Order: sequence, then C-alpha cells, then structure tokens
Amino acid sequence: MRVVSWNIHWGCGKDGRIRIHAIIDVLRKLNPDVICLQEVASNHAELEGNATSNQFRQLAGAFGGYQAVIEPTSEIYQNNLPRQFGNMLLSKYRINQVHRYLLPWPPDPDSPAGMPRGLIEAVIDAPGGKVRVLTTHLEYYSPVQRLAQVRHLKYLHWEACERARLFQPDPSMDSPYQLGFRPGSAIYCGDFNFTPDSPDYQELIAPDDSIALPLVDAWRLRHPEIARAPTAGLHGFKWPERADCFDYFFVTNDLAQRVTEVEVQSETAASDHQPIVLDIA
Repeated sequence: MRVVSWNIHWGCGKDGRIRIHAIIDVLRKLNPDVICLQEVASNHAELEGNATSNQFRQLAGAFGGYQAVIEPTSEIYQNNLPRQFGNMLLSKYRINQVHRYLLPWPPDPDSPAGMPRGLIEAVIDAPGGKVRVLTTHLEYYSPVQRLAQVRHLKYLHWEACERARLFQPDPSMDSPYQLGFRPGSAIYCGDFNFTPDSPDYQELIAPDDSIALPLVDAWRLRHPEIARAPTAGLHGFKWPERADCFDYFFVTNDLAQRVTEVEVQSETAASDHQPIVLDIA
C-alpha cells in the first residue's frame, strides 16, 4: 500500500498562481492507494492566487476511482456562501468507517492568530488487513495550541487502541451502533508544524505504557542514519527561513516491519510543501 501526504497550499505554486491540475499531475505520477491532503480550499478569493473554486470537488472528481472524505476545519459564511479550508482523504481501497475530530484550540494571549484544526480518521480495508489512516494539520503560530493538539492526538490513539482491545460485536444493538471492528493499527500523517528536534515531536513518540501500540517515526525506521529530508523551504518560497521538516508519517509499532520506504518528493514546486510517500508491504 502506498500513502501520500501533502500540504498542497491550496494549489498555489512558487509563482503565486493556483494550479490544481499540477497537484493532480504529481499525485497521479506517484500513483498512491491513499491520498492525504492538507490546506484544501473552497471559495477563498482572498487567498494568494484567488482560491475561488471548490478544490474539494475538483480533487474528488480528478480521482473518481477513489472514495473521498473531506474535513473543512474552517468554515466561514459570507453572503450565505461557505468559505472552506481544511483536510481531505481519498482512498482506492474501501473505507468502512470515518471519524472526524476537532482538535483543541485553547486561547493563547501570546498568539492571537490561528484557526480551528482537525483530524480525519478512515478505517480502510487495506490488503494487509484493516488499518486506520489519519491525517491532520496542526497549529503553526501557537506552541501552546500545537502541544495541546499533539496531546489530544495521543489520547485519541490510546482510546482507539483500548476500543480495539475491548471490541465485541453485538448484533442486538440498533444499526448506528454497528460500526464494526476499528483496529489500533494506524498510520498518522500530515503537516505537524513541528521540527524533529522540538518538544512536540518528542511528546508524540514518547513511550507510554498505557498505549498498546505506540507510534514510531516511519522515516527513522527506514533511514536511521540519514539526515531527514526537508519537506518545506525549497524552491524559493517565502518561508521557512531555512529548509526543514514539518511533514511526517508515524505508524504503530505493529506496522514497523512492513514499512519498505519513506521518501520526500523534492522536485515539485506546485506547493510550499513537498509530498511525502510511505510504502507498506
């Protein structure tokens, strides 16, 4: 199974022009089974390049053979028209459960900027068995909010592992309760807006005896002795000040031996982030 995660910057390339078709072309060449996207926009004329089109619809239409899940974490109405911004997941394999989470957004007087952040979870019938694939985009400006979001991610992972351990089907329950098995095994990906030397990163992968399936950094599994490839700061974009890693795959330790490759596609300048690719046997 191949999973691609990409903060697409609403399709705005280094020249300030929006080209969703360039995003689509890169994704098609990568040929993923699951696509996880962040910074997808709809009706946001004020964004650089004039993001007035419904990119959720454009991307879903471009990948008609995939099941699409959208999560506009920011939805603002102007003249009864929703301006949406957020995450999207597309899967070639059957999705049998979807869960959407709004992440903590505590007030931070030192960082009044920001927006709501969320997490998509899809339970996918992958070739190797059911797996949860989750994608998110954490807060950039506020370390306080970002750390709260990391801790909530870890709580949600503990909760899923415990539910998987306790799961017993009960056919006597009404249909809304018949969710079926939801595994602890998971792939977390997205733009986490932290660097590998940050306390947020350490918090997410810190050992916790209460979690049956701890998360591990997929890059470190495949490239333990190699400096991490940057996922932002390439191709002359305005930020960050230097190229660094903000985008990751974390997998549960039961999937660790099945990770065959993790790589950053550094060539494209269709976004201010680079797509990252995870291959699992």
